[in-house]
Amino acid sequence: MRRVTRLATVAIASTALALSATACGKTSDSGSGSKEASAAIAYDIGGRGDQSFNDAAYAGLVKAEKELDIKGNDQEPSEGESDADKVQRLTELARSGNNPVIGVGFAYAPAIKKVAPKFPKTTFGIIDDTSVTGKNIANMVFNEEQGSYLAGVAAAKATKTNKVGFIGGVEVPLIKKFEAGYAQGVKDTNPKVQVLKQYLTQPPNFDGFAKPDLGKAAAQGQLDKGADVIYHAAGLAGSGSIEAAALDGKWAIGVDSDQYNQEGLAKYKAKILTSVTKDVSDAVFNLIKSVVDGKPQSGEVRYGLDKDGVGLSDSNPEYKKMTELTAAVDKAKADIIAGKIKVETAP
Repeated sequence: MRRVTRLATVAIASTALALSATACGKTSDSGSGSKEASAAIAYDIGGRGDQSFNDAAYAGLVKAEKELDIKGNDQEPSEGESDADKVQRLTELARSGNNPVIGVGFAYAPAIKKVAPKFPKTTFGIIDDTSVTGKNIANMVFNEEQGSYLAGVAAAKATKTNKVGFIGGVEVPLIKKFEAGYAQGVKDTNPKVQVLKQYLTQPPNFDGFAKPDLGKAAAQGQLDKGADVIYHAAGLAGSGSIEAAALDGKWAIGVDSDQYNQEGLAKYKAKILTSVTKDVSDAVFNLIKSVVDGKPQSGEVRYGLDKDGVGLSDSNPEYKKMTELTAAVDKAKADIIAGKIKVETAP
C-alpha cells in the first residue's frame, strides 16, 4: 500500500499532532505521469488528526488503497482560507488525474460548484451537503439527528444530576441537526433532564471546529452548572470538551468517529461513554469503489440508522454494563427505523 500524500500542512492542536505524525507518508506528485488509478480527499477545518470527522474520511481512503489497489492523495486546509483557495485545491487534484475528488465537509460546496463542470469526466464527492448538484457530483449525507437522538437517550439514562450538556462547534444548520436529535432524545426519555446548550463560534468564524481550548472552556462552564454528561459536535474543538469532562470525572459523548478508540484521546477514554458515529469512512470508500467499478455514484447518497450509516458506539465496557441504558437505546433505534419515532432536524 502506498501511503497517503500530504500536499500541505496546517497547524493543529498537540493532541492531533501525535496521530498525524504517525499517519504521514512520503511526499509524491500524483501528476508525475503514473497511470495508476488515484483518488483524493480535501480535508475540512481541523485537518487530518482531528480524531473525528477528517480522520474518518482518511480511514476510507486508506481502506480504498488497501482493497482497491489505488493510490490515495490528500490535501490539508489552510487557516482562514477562502473559497478561492478551495477552488485551487480541487482543481489541482482533478488536473493531476485523481478520480474521484472528495471535499470533506459542506464548506466545499461553492468550490465544487465551480470546479466540477470543468472536469466532466471526474466524479466529485462532497460530504454533508446537497446544495450543489450535477451529473458528476455525489452528495454523501447522513441522518445525524438519528444518531444524536440515541445519544440523548443514553445521556438521560446516565445522568445523576438531571443536567446534561450539548456543545456545537459552529451554529450552522448541520450542527443544529445534532442538537435537535440530542435534545429530543433526552426529553423523550426523561422530561425532567435539562439540556445545557452552547455553540463555540458563529459563522463566518469556524474556529469552533478547530480549537480544543474553546471546547474545553465551554464544557467546564457546563460542568460548573451541574452537567454530568456532555455531548459535543465540534470536530477537533470537541476534544477539549472530552478532556474537561474526563478530568472532572464526568461522562463525555464523542462524535463522528468512535472516539473511545482514538489514539490521541486515549488518556480520557475511560470517561468517553459512547460516540455518535457517522460512517464517513464507508461513504468515502463506497464512492471510490463506484468509480473504480465504472459505475460512479451521483446525486444524493444518504446514510441513516437503517443502513448503519449513523449509530452509537459501544466500545467502552462501562457502557455495556448499563443494561437499562442499552435496552433503552436499542428500543429507540428500532422505533426510529420502524418509523414510530420521527426525529426532528431543527431545534
